[in-house]
Amino acid sequence: MSPRRTTAVLGTASLLVLSPITPATAEPTDGEAVEQIVNGDFSDGTTGWWGTPQVALTVTEDEVLCVDVPGGTADPWEVIVGQNDVPIVAGESYAFSFTASGAQGRPIRALVQEAVDPWRTEFDERPVLTEEMTAYEYVFTASSDHDAAQVAFQIGGSATPWTLCLDDVSLLGGAEPPVYEPDTGPPVRVNQVGYLPEGPKNATVVTDAEEPLAWVLTDADGTTVGEGDTVPYGLDATSGQNVHTVDFGHVTEPGEGYTLTVDGETSHPFGIGADPYRALATDALEFYYTQRSGIEILDEIAPGYGRAAGHLGVAPNRGDTEVTCHPSSPCDYSLDVSGGWYDAGDHGKYVVNGGISVHQLMSVYERAHTAPTGDPDRVGDSTLAVPERDNGVPDVLDEARWELEFLLSMQVPVGEELAGMAHHKVHDERWTGLPLMPAADPQPRYLHPPSTAATLNLAATAAQCSRVFAPYDADFAATCLAAAETAWDAAVAHPDRYAEVGGEGGGPYNDDEIADEFYWAAAELYLATGSAEYEEAVTSSELHTADVFTASGFDWKWTAPLGRLQLATVPNDLPDRDAVRASVVEGAEAYVSAVAEHPYGLAYAPENGVFAWGSNNLVLNNLVVVATAYDIGGETRFRDAVLEGMDYLLGRNALNNSYVTGYGTAHSLNQHSRWYANQLDPGLPNPPDGTLSGGPNSDTGTWDPVAQANLTGCAPQFCYIDHIDSWATNELTINWNSTLAWVSAFVTDQGSAAPPATSTCEVDYRVHGTWSGGFNTQVVVRNTGDAPLTDWTLTWSFPGAQTVKNHWSSDLTQSGRAVTARSLGWNNGIADGDEVTFGFVGSSGVGPNASPERFTLNGGVCG
Repeated sequence: MSPRRTTAVLGTASLLVLSPITPATAEPTDGEAVEQIVNGDFSDGTTGWWGTPQVALTVTEDEVLCVDVPGGTADPWEVIVGQNDVPIVAGESYAFSFTASGAQGRPIRALVQEAVDPWRTEFDERPVLTEEMTAYEYVFTASSDHDAAQVAFQIGGSATPWTLCLDDVSLLGGAEPPVYEPDTGPPVRVNQVGYLPEGPKNATVVTDAEEPLAWVLTDADGTTVGEGDTVPYGLDATSGQNVHTVDFGHVTEPGEGYTLTVDGETSHPFGIGADPYRALATDALEFYYTQRSGIEILDEIAPGYGRAAGHLGVAPNRGDTEVTCHPSSPCDYSLDVSGGWYDAGDHGKYVVNGGISVHQLMSVYERAHTAPTGDPDRVGDSTLAVPERDNGVPDVLDEARWELEFLLSMQVPVGEELAGMAHHKVHDERWTGLPLMPAADPQPRYLHPPSTAATLNLAATAAQCSRVFAPYDADFAATCLAAAETAWDAAVAHPDRYAEVGGEGGGPYNDDEIADEFYWAAAELYLATGSAEYEEAVTSSELHTADVFTASGFDWKWTAPLGRLQLATVPNDLPDRDAVRASVVEGAEAYVSAVAEHPYGLAYAPENGVFAWGSNNLVLNNLVVVATAYDIGGETRFRDAVLEGMDYLLGRNALNNSYVTGYGTAHSLNQHSRWYANQLDPGLPNPPDGTLSGGPNSDTGTWDPVAQANLTGCAPQFCYIDHIDSWATNELTINWNSTLAWVSAFVTDQGSAAPPATSTCEVDYRVHGTWSGGFNTQVVVRNTGDAPLTDWTLTWSFPGAQTVKNHWSSDLTQSGRAVTARSLGWNNGIADGDEVTFGFVGSSGVGPNASPERFTLNGGVCG
């Protein structure tokens, strides 16, 4: 699979972090180091130095350069002090140092870069100043020759005026090449969040030992609760480490503060409990609120993340309320495409990435209503911190709607040449730098040409929208369905309009293979309408019977698995649905094997061994397939593979790092973002808890300068750096968090991870008659257990827009799509082996009248 995007960031450097692999770098120059800076001690006044027009350079009696920096600027580059004509040699390592003072806690940006557009950088660091003169020193290796590079101190971006003082600026060649060595902590690697009492519990130990080693598990009081011997594995190719494994699954006592000790080395602490993932399942969804465009983010809803609305056309924004087409492909209209989610760490919004993201959020809701272990209450109204709480609509759907309305707005208007198609994306004319709040983005914004892929993403997600919103907002559901069918027709009419490759100011998201998008869209439209046209499109697709679950996983560019998973799990009458469901189980087998065979429990084994951009997202999507196989057949080994697969993401990996912010002792914190940019500006936050990092990326052709400078020669699991400028390994994106939200919801629903109890009931749900807009149903509930039932309650969820109108022989109520049938006084008992019958007349609404497949009797799932 190709990388998800190609980014460039104004001022991003080949920066080397002076802490943590040892890359191959150029040897230092022999002989005495030569000073590249003229008058760095300011003994000759301001000779050699310049400033932007709004500042005056003043040298004090102590030969220190001081500059009064004006307030009221938005970006660091609006005010600069610098020196030109600095020679730089490729492969040479340089020590760059200076002393400086300024406003306490004020960040500045120090650069060694090209002196002309596009200002490619060799060094980029953001020191945070103090009121006292403080020395700063860095080492970097140049990647290109420059006869006349520029040293620049970008000092703008402050609302209030302040004073910078600068001295002893030096740039010396011949420095010792910098070495990046990640801090991997203790060699005993565990899931730092926790394990379920009845689930698998595995750890990995990095050691040169060839023979088994004794291990001891202790609780928070230091009491030994388990012990045994490690199992030697040998060399793990994905990490380059010799490792052993530990299985302590027999320890089931809940508690916090457990640690595992092997050969005198002790792991990070972890817990054992029935519900370690509930907070993560919530946080992973609440991430989307702070990604919203076009709305003020309220601090009382997301404490620490409040900010002004972005891209509403309030200066300096050009805004998204009236956006026309890019000059390279002009059009005679403009669209209001405000709203939606910012895609990643930039301010762009992309239909193909928004599509899979909003789909997976709606699928979190759908799975809760269809899966045997689903919990509809957990995804109900007032379960998330969003402005729409307490409006009678599940919060996850409120959040999804924010993106859906943006996707609908990207459709080409009626009367235009490509009416019904969807514009591929909207973003800035050029890349902006970091940090930059959405409301401070000054760039003009443009719509990019419609693409077939984007159009099919709209068709698929709008069709799904029509189903999930039907019980809550029939008008919006109808709008979604009309847009979906229009988009499908437009894609059929224009089947080969591909997104442009490359470009400036946003990721291309190019894709010239779209049979998978056609299959996914056809599946969603069939599920929404039951139409023979879409059934034919599904069954005639070559992908319908192909093995779509590849070793490399799936993402925005390979969406055929989405269609397959939906057809397998959403109730429908597809003639070969049993084969569809069997194919999901078969596809999951390879991922289960990968987990079982890998010493870190990794559910990702790409055929070429190369970890792709966003590998963590691919790991999670593989786990989606495995979890769905469990939902279909209930085999415990599938559930356990998902639980163990999560261990890798939460600390049981080569770097001993949890890739989810706020979860674990050592976790990612500096994901690439323009507004979660605490690493660059202490006044800004880190990403919110529950934010997934893209993770290891060993595809060197996609690397950013930070990865290039630090990770050369890395084993795949080590091809990661928690640095804000490493977008190729450490970006955050909406489609990575959507799969985290899906899988964390699944594992939360497993409760204690004990296998479901043997079913003690059967339900026969039979539609006896249908007519235009209506149907008549009889429900038979059988007690297959060995004890009588009293005061019985049966629950199910309708798959679509069905509603109960009249009923008999039970007390029948409906909330959204959830239906509850309660016994009456005369039939509240069901003897063992006996049954009760009740019925109702319903309205089928728009779409097929598919029968529900999941029923619970007194809280237990019926067989």
